[in-house]
Amino acid sequence: MASLAEIRAKLKSQESRSERTGGGDNAIFPHWNIPEGTTAAVRFLPDGDPNNTFFWAERLMIRLPFSGIKNDMNSKPVMVQVPCVEMWSETCPVLTEVRGWFKDSSLEEMGRKYWKKRSYIFQGFVTENPLAEDNTPDNPIRRFVISPSIFNLIKDALMDPDIQELPTDYTQGLDFRITKTTKGQYADYSTSKWARKETALTEQQMAAIDAHGLHTLSDFLPKKPTEVELQCIKEMFEASVDGQPYDAERFAQYYRPYGVEAPAGSSSSSTSTAAAAPATPAPAATPAPAETPAPAPQTETVAAPAEAPAGESKRAEDILAMIRNRQS
Repeated sequence: MASLAEIRAKLKSQESRSERTGGGDNAIFPHWNIPEGTTAAVRFLPDGDPNNTFFWAERLMIRLPFSGIKNDMNSKPVMVQVPCVEMWSETCPVLTEVRGWFKDSSLEEMGRKYWKKRSYIFQGFVTENPLAEDNTPDNPIRRFVISPSIFNLIKDALMDPDIQELPTDYTQGLDFRITKTTKGQYADYSTSKWARKETALTEQQMAAIDAHGLHTLSDFLPKKPTEVELQCIKEMFEASVDGQPYDAERFAQYYRPYGVEAPAGSSSSSTSTAAAAPATPAPAATPAPAETPAPAPQTETVAAPAEAPAGESKRAEDILAMIRNRQS
């Protein structure tokens, strides 16, 4: 598995370059619903994919608003969420158009509306739960949809030299404490932080990992659009910007808002994008940087053994020391 030093090196490398979850079950822990002034403690686990470096998967989505549904006089405004293909290091037709809008101050607000929305998929245990959940899943390994503001706290702390082990380590890992306060009229999570005391997973938690296994986080990312679906995304974007209503006859076979059915006989596996999205609060508009497109999301490795081999631990210490010496 990737060492803490390797994760830090990869995070620094990304910064120097510039910067599915399916519905239908309750595996996603809705931390945004915890009461104000309370804290939920979670213990993140590694990704089940051994090719990942990190223990999260990045998700990029674009929201396409429509004034209503074509030929439905009683329809209300609807939103269609579509995947941004920058997740796969490909050119996004929407962002190709939108990036140019930020050169004109009169178009900047419109550009933010159509800019990609970023979130991160994690998995792990809920070790302190201020929610009174009526129906918890049989598998206690929950999924977490984390906003950029919380993710930055998670990521930045990984560069802290006081953290010596991976927070996902089974015997010397750390809980992450999500604290909800308010700032103005909005929820604020800026006081969330890693616990300073290392703890080992319990026997029950280890048994759950043995029984259920670890999720492959990329399984909960949207399906990569085909060429036909990518063309559909481009046409929906153009229709949305032009103020047209959502045209189910043209688009519902591929992407559709919640409550709109797929055409009869459709062989498309695409589902209602609103239904497929977790019930997270809408993140604040992401400022559109003038940077080059972000690389494809990269994540962390498969579950660590209870103890890393001595040689691997020594190598991690050496690499970490080199990084710190260069920074000093």
